[in-house]
Order: sequence, then structure tokens, then C-alpha cells
Amino acid sequence: MQTAFRRPVQAYLLLLPGLVIYALFVLLPIISTVRYSFYDWTGFSDPTYIGLNNYAELIRDPDVFKAIGNNLFFVIFYTIIPILLGLFLASVMSRGKLKGMVIFRTGLFVPQVMSAVVVGIIWRWLFTLDGPINAVLQLVGIEPRPWLGDFTFAPYAVGAVGTWVEYGLCMVLFLAGVQNIDEELYDAAKVMGANAWQQFRHVTLPGLRQQILVAFVLTFIAALRVFDLVFVLTNGGPGKQTLVTSMLVYEETFERNRAGYGAAIAVMLAIIIVVVSAVVFRFQARDDAEMA
Repeated sequence: MQTAFRRPVQAYLLLLPGLVIYALFVLLPIISTVRYSFYDWTGFSDPTYIGLNNYAELIRDPDVFKAIGNNLFFVIFYTIIPILLGLFLASVMSRGKLKGMVIFRTGLFVPQVMSAVVVGIIWRWLFTLDGPINAVLQLVGIEPRPWLGDFTFAPYAVGAVGTWVEYGLCMVLFLAGVQNIDEELYDAAKVMGANAWQQFRHVTLPGLRQQILVAFVLTFIAALRVFDLVFVLTNGGPGKQTLVTSMLVYEETFERNRAGYGAAIAVMLAIIIVVVSAVVFRFQARDDAEMA
């Protein structure tokens, strides 16, 4: 009995250091953010309780809706396109016999592990008026343009960089998932006359349902939380064409000294992320239950 009792105690003691660190650097800041969202606070002055006034202002603030709209626009580039590219690359690399596969996989995954600030600086140089991208376009007769300063093309340019960063993660997840698909399923599909597309549609895709779900949630959260790339590339401009919610939190908190209002926007963003993630996992759990 004493041994059986001692084991869970030992387990909790081993978990305690990590739990303390998590509480100090994650849970406590979250609780403080929620608390200060109900206060009028500059970040330096004594906070004044104002109830739900910050949230009432948030609902009426056109910048908030503009920022959320931009985040949803970036979902196309951070989530949908990377998942499609990841599926294509995983299918090619897993079904085809390519030499130097390890080099290909490593090279394609490198953008995911690079610092976002470094990525932003590199791409800002690539997009400059006299940069390599415009130089290549001039060779095919396209006039150069300031991509990151153009009201029409700046969101697409920032989104393209997001795609370049996120597709490697999707590819690695899908490659790991493909390795767990029974090879006999592909053999059976070939015997029945299925071509490469039909094998992908009826064998690969169903076998990657869990990985696609994980990739969707991770990249969707990245699209809603994006800050560093936008900050380095455009700083939310031109105008407010690439303003995102995290940028708005930064501006309200550190540039306008409205830390309470910035906390309210951060809480709203966290709620959106949690709700969307919960809905996705709920649908997935229901589908799994139906299949079982």
C-alpha cells in the first residue's frame, strides 16, 4: 500500500518544477491579462476599474474588425495553401523514388525553424523596388513595383511569406502520417486500376485525417497570432492594409499607452482561437465516434 501510494506522489514531485515554471510564465500572465482587461491602465499608472467598458469600445472599434478581417485573409496563406502544398509534397516524396530525399525534406523544412525576424528581413530585401524579385519580373516584361508598399499587393506579399514559412510544417506532419498508412491499401488500389490521383484521393487523404486536423489547428492559430513577420515586413501598412490583431494589441499597449484596452483585444483574440480549436476538435471527435 505504501509503495502504491508513493508512486503517484513521486510522479507529482517530478512534474512540480515544470508546473511551477508553466504557472509563473504562462498561467499568471494570462490571468493578469484578463484582470487588466477590466481596467483603465496605461501600464505605468494605477489601474482604475471600468468593468466592461474596454470590451464595449472594442465592439465599436473599426480597427479591431479591420485587423480580424486581415487575420482571416491570412488564413488562406497560412493554412489553406500550406496544407495543399504539404499534401502535394508529401504525396510526391512518399510515393516517388527521389534521390537525395533527406536533403529535399531538410531544405523544405528550413523556413519553419528560421527566426521570423530573419525571414522578414530577407523577404523585405527581396521585395524592394530594386530587389531580386522585381529584377526577375523585369526580365519577362513586368514593371517593377514596391510590393510591400502597394495597397493592393502588400497583403498578398505578406501572405506569400507566410505560406513559405508554414508549408514545411504541414509537409513534415503529412510525411509522418503517410508512413503509417498500410502499403497493402495502395497495392489493392493499384490492382483495382486506380491511378495516382485516385490513390491519393481514396487512400492517402483518408489516412491523413488526423494530421490534416493538427496542421489546420496549428497553422490557423499561427494566422491569428501573426505579429513578427508583419511587424518587420510592413509594420501594418501601407495604411492599415496588413494590420493584424497582434499588431493592434502592440500599438494600443506600447504606443498609445492603453494597456487595459490592449489586454481586452488580446483576450478577445485568445477566445476566438480557443473557440475555433474546440469546434474543430469537437467535429473530429464526432467523426471518429461515427467511424468507430
